[in-house]
Amino acid sequence: MTHLLAFCLMGTYLHVLAPCTVPRSEFHLEGDYLIGGLFDIHHANGPAYHDRPELTDCASKDFILSSYRRFQVMRFSVEEINNSTNLLPNVSLGYEIFDHCTDLQNFPGILKLISVNGSIQPWDEPYNRGEPYKNLSKVIAVVGPFTSTQALTVGPLFMVDFIPMVSYGSSSTIFSKKEKYPSFLRTVHPNKDTIKVIVNILQHFNWRWVAFLNSDNNFGIDGRELFIKMIEDTEICLAYTKNVNINTDYSEIFQQIEAQKIGVIIVFAPKTTAEAVIKSAIQLNITNKVWMADDGWSLNKKLPKERGIKNIGTILGVSQPVVTIPGFSDFVYSAKSQNHCENSQKQKFCNQVCNCSSLSPDDVIAADPSFSFPVYSAIYAIAHALHNTLQCGAGRCNGNITVHPHKVLAELKKSNFTLLNQSITFDENGDPKFGSYSIVFWNDSGDADEIGFYQFYPWVNFFINITKIQWYTKGKVPTSLCSAECPEGYAKEQDGIHKCCFICEICPNGTYINSTEDPYKCIPCKDTEWSAVGSTSCSLRVVEYIPFTDSGAILIMVGTWALVGLALAMSVLFAINYNTPVVRSAGGPMCFLILGCLSLCSLSVFFYFGTPTISFCILRFLPFILFYTVCLACFVVCSFQIVCIFKIASKFPQVHSWWMKYHGQWLLITVAFVIQAFLLVISYSCAPPKPYNETVWYPDKIILGCDINLYAASSSMVLLTALSSLCFIFSYMGKDLPKNYNEAKAITFCLLLLILTWIIFATVYVLYRGKYIPTLNALAVLSSLYSFLLWYFLPKCYIIIFQPHKNTQQYFQGLIQNYTKTISQ
Repeated sequence: MTHLLAFCLMGTYLHVLAPCTVPRSEFHLEGDYLIGGLFDIHHANGPAYHDRPELTDCASKDFILSSYRRFQVMRFSVEEINNSTNLLPNVSLGYEIFDHCTDLQNFPGILKLISVNGSIQPWDEPYNRGEPYKNLSKVIAVVGPFTSTQALTVGPLFMVDFIPMVSYGSSSTIFSKKEKYPSFLRTVHPNKDTIKVIVNILQHFNWRWVAFLNSDNNFGIDGRELFIKMIEDTEICLAYTKNVNINTDYSEIFQQIEAQKIGVIIVFAPKTTAEAVIKSAIQLNITNKVWMADDGWSLNKKLPKERGIKNIGTILGVSQPVVTIPGFSDFVYSAKSQNHCENSQKQKFCNQVCNCSSLSPDDVIAADPSFSFPVYSAIYAIAHALHNTLQCGAGRCNGNITVHPHKVLAELKKSNFTLLNQSITFDENGDPKFGSYSIVFWNDSGDADEIGFYQFYPWVNFFINITKIQWYTKGKVPTSLCSAECPEGYAKEQDGIHKCCFICEICPNGTYINSTEDPYKCIPCKDTEWSAVGSTSCSLRVVEYIPFTDSGAILIMVGTWALVGLALAMSVLFAINYNTPVVRSAGGPMCFLILGCLSLCSLSVFFYFGTPTISFCILRFLPFILFYTVCLACFVVCSFQIVCIFKIASKFPQVHSWWMKYHGQWLLITVAFVIQAFLLVISYSCAPPKPYNETVWYPDKIILGCDINLYAASSSMVLLTALSSLCFIFSYMGKDLPKNYNEAKAITFCLLLLILTWIIFATVYVLYRGKYIPTLNALAVLSSLYSFLLWYFLPKCYIIIFQPHKNTQQYFQGLIQNYTKTISQ
């Protein structure tokens, strides 16, 4: 039943084919082994619509001279091999060529290639009969077709029986997938190589803002996808892309390109579509562009002569290298003199009709030479594979070997021979491991000048001779950028969806820009570094602090030792004159406590110098705050007692007696000391002072200092402020005391000096944060100590030493009696 069904189906089909049998012609050559050929000598411009099945009439389509040239290359190659004594000795190659003029309607020719004696054998039947490969076509391999869409359409028919299909023009990526196209090889580089060269050209000229117009088929769409993928990690942006064909309305496309100010247009399309694009650009008066052609139309012979082509800009292209095939010109002259095709009516099979007798040999030779060498190398690759399959050598081949397509395929994959100084080999995907691309420029004469090359094997080598290019800008390389490159020191801020469109913003101080690493980010400098506005690198900061050897530090430390010496001398003097009225009125035993605390406070001064550490930072503040609290408490007591003696005692005797009975002065001093110590322990436990690097005020410096937590230390400051306020109040109350009895006035004056000192320091600290802040702080501490030492104790020492008559009991009692009489009156 299977045989009958197959016979009926083929009988119906061959009824159409039978009247079209072709006599010997350019399309057919008998031989021991046949190579199929698929060439689009004619091309259908658009789809044909029918209301019933019809055989495609290729002869009525547009003639393609460049494809006819490739057709002749195949014929020449076969005849050259047949005349060779080294390759396939005593074995003749034949060919069966079909005009593959449409993408989808050329199955008659394909079916004839894979048929046996006019019928197609069901694929599984030979295995069922136990007679594998008994009835197979004499075609051992097929060369072609040219386009990727054509190959996608007919390829599966050859893949089923592993018939080698060696394409000279199909460059789509999908054919590298061997799980889908196991017997597909090609002698032309895949799209990824063409796109790689185009991307390299764009990068070479720094063109980043480009349009990509691709044909609306597998070839063009594959090219666009590869282009998008390949520019991901580059600075190139695809500003505009569109699928085009010969019927596209280009007005809107070019309006979009002009609106976006795109300067480079890549046209990745077959010859006919590319011609439509360029002609439309000429008609629409598109000017000042750089056009980039793929290898399908970069060597076009017609377009460079088109009127107005010079106005559209500069045209560069990636092309197949023009390889001169020795003997081909002589073959064309010989073949054309025979006028094979004059009587086309005898050619009944429409895919093998070519009424081309009007063509001169010069027309064929001068046609676009693109893809001629890929055809030539494809034929030779098949011949070498057959040569190895037949185990040819020493002038003969093994005629006992049955040649099957899959055997030829196995040898094809292992191809390794030299042809016109090129080593012909294939990789594991069937893609060529030989060849290069030429980079061409269309000059004013309408010719394509070779200006560079891209070599793939055995190593990558890329070169462009820019001096050969005549730019439309009259010498200067055109630019194509969405945004001009940012000046040095500026970072890019992306403007829109494209990374090529950006706003330039200068990097602030403390940051720098590394354009090679990340042009979109101002990188902060390290804490130990600095940078000016618009920097491209950071510099090390100058570390500043006050060392012990600083002249200012030495003077302050000498002043501190002097203070300690004076305090010690005054203590000795007061001890000697302990029972005198001056010492007793100055505080008596409290004088020694005050002088001792002033000496202990001076310890803080020494820790303001040198490299700050945690212990240094703590000791800068702790001794001064703690012992200065005691000093202030003592002066509060002194001030209160002075007021009490002269004013409160007479009016409030009970208060005075209570104060004397419970030793209120020592109680107050002790309470103040304990409270301050408690507050310091709490604040230093929670947030102790610590080393701090000041990097804000001076961008090029690091000022080493100590950071004190003002919130944690505020309670201690409040206590000091409260004691100072009480002391000032009590001392101010005694401002009208006897002129010669000036303890209250001295305390008031000392407090005013104290307040003035710290106001000055606070003002300077707000306005200045340089390295001399610790020096000023130490000076403020020393000034606070000297204010009491000099203005309170020094006058007492003067009276003791130089005015002993005032240091008598009678003198003090007289002052008190006079003051009491004055108050009572």
